[in-house]
Amino acid sequence: MAMQLGIENKRQVYVVIVLFAVVLVFGGIELYNMFTGPTPTKSTVAAPPLNHPGTEAHPGVAAAAAGPEAVKLTNAGIDPTLHFDKLAESEDVHYAGTGRNIFSAESAPVVIETPIKSARQGGPAVTVPVVAGPPRPPAIDLKYFGYTQGKDKSLRAFFTHGDDIFMAAVGEIVDHRYKVAAINPLNVQVTDMSYNNTQTLPLTSF
Repeated sequence: MAMQLGIENKRQVYVVIVLFAVVLVFGGIELYNMFTGPTPTKSTVAAPPLNHPGTEAHPGVAAAAAGPEAVKLTNAGIDPTLHFDKLAESEDVHYAGTGRNIFSAESAPVVIETPIKSARQGGPAVTVPVVAGPPRPPAIDLKYFGYTQGKDKSLRAFFTHGDDIFMAAVGEIVDHRYKVAAINPLNVQVTDMSYNNTQTLPLTSF
């Protein structure tokens, strides 16, 4: 009888130990989930694009500038004199062509449509209606009046826009709208970013 009581006491101790281990494991899992729960995701809000002053009236202009801005100058210390001695080497170049200005889209020859003959003998000729194309972009309101050359042989052009004077290199933007594409001693190529239109501006007096 005493041996049976000892065995039963050992079984009860083993059962208590197993239950305690199970409770300890589940309690540890709950504590781990409590301290290492899912972290809240951060919502990012995109910043609105910055608009340069003066571009609200031109929907074609991108909100962010497509290049560095040109340097805005004052009238003080500007020498408007044309240095013809520096342009003498370009005077011997003569353009010999068909008389059409390759730098102007307006000088392209007009194509006249040939009337299509009627299938009936003696019937009136049927002409193909000419579809009007999109309106031409406006002329670039800049004047190119000179340039300067740096030690690295790079050129910077001088422009006037109304009462403002700008100095810009290739790739820079004048008045938040006009991007300088190429600079030559006698002319420059400027792109109007509002209409994606590139025009050639000749050298003029100040």
